[in-house]
Amino acid sequence: MRFLLYNIRYGTGAGWDYHVPFPFTGYLRRTQTNLKKIAEFLKSERPDIIGLVEVDNGSYRSDKTNQAEAIARELGQTHVYESKYSQSSVLHRMPVLREQGNAFITNQAIEAHRLHYFNEGVKRLVIRLEFETFEIFLVHLSLMYRHRQYQLSSLYSLFAEVRKPKIVAGDFNAFWGDRELDLFMAASGLQNANAQASPTFPSRKPRRQLDFILHSPAIHITNFRIPSVKYSDHMPLICDFEIENGVASRLNRDT
Repeated sequence: MRFLLYNIRYGTGAGWDYHVPFPFTGYLRRTQTNLKKIAEFLKSERPDIIGLVEVDNGSYRSDKTNQAEAIARELGQTHVYESKYSQSSVLHRMPVLREQGNAFITNQAIEAHRLHYFNEGVKRLVIRLEFETFEIFLVHLSLMYRHRQYQLSSLYSLFAEVRKPKIVAGDFNAFWGDRELDLFMAASGLQNANAQASPTFPSRKPRRQLDFILHSPAIHITNFRIPSVKYSDHMPLICDFEIENGVASRLNRDT
């Protein structure tokens, strides 16, 4: 099975012209042309599950179109989208910002779909999908170190109810390096699919590993790569994986 993780920056692009004529001008640009390139790239990789971070749900930038829905339609797959801000957040009521979220796109049968929200930080959403033999979580952690640590602690607490092997993926904003995740990974037993700790940000000249695909030991990564794609300020991550022999049968016996 193939999983692809990509922070698409709302389809607004990357490069030096993103900051012309003033810093972050590109945040306001229309996205149709770049989103088409992103969709073509995703389609060429033939993923079974896609985790998209920073998706526009239908602001003027995307011409009132949910980007995840548009990509899913192009790929002939289904999508799950949700705003990254909790209902109580003032950002949930602000133009453009209220249309910002994360999404899954998949061709696999979803057994359950759950949403969780952290208690700390601005970006609080956790999307959780359950499949037959594993579960997958998608996150976009806080820009603040202290809030990220609280969020990781809350995420670990969610694992208490997870019986199947799991994947935890997203933009972790680990600006202090992957050592930020040491305690979380040790406690949860998760492993980094990016075994070489290759940087994922910024795409024009990667220096930091901000994007992660973490997985249970029962999930074996058979291939991992970071394509040199620059449609966003983040690089996409792609991993092929398989579930350890016997896990599916044990799960069936326990149900």
